[in-house]
Amino acid sequence: MAKASARHILVSSEQECLDLMKRIDEGEDFAALAAEFSSCPSGKQGGALGTFGPGQMVPEFDAAVFGGDVGQVQGPVKTDFGYHLLEVTERTD
Repeated sequence: MAKASARHILVSSEQECLDLMKRIDEGEDFAALAAEFSSCPSGKQGGALGTFGPGQMVPEFDAAVFGGDVGQVQGPVKTDFGYHLLEVTERTD
């Protein structure tokens, strides 16, 4: 069964998500930005969500994690929780 490890930054607006993506693209540290801006408790751990399988996260998040490239920041991904930037740190098929 497929498994993935990922980290994310959860914010309330698409614009904030885009602004954070720009900062990451310019070289700022994902984990530091997660700790400062993420509204998810995982922000305290740099946004780390641990390891999970398909179907354990909301569908939009799942699609990005199991369909995107490992090591590439993706987003904004909109869910009922808000807007996410996410990075798959590891995935097995």
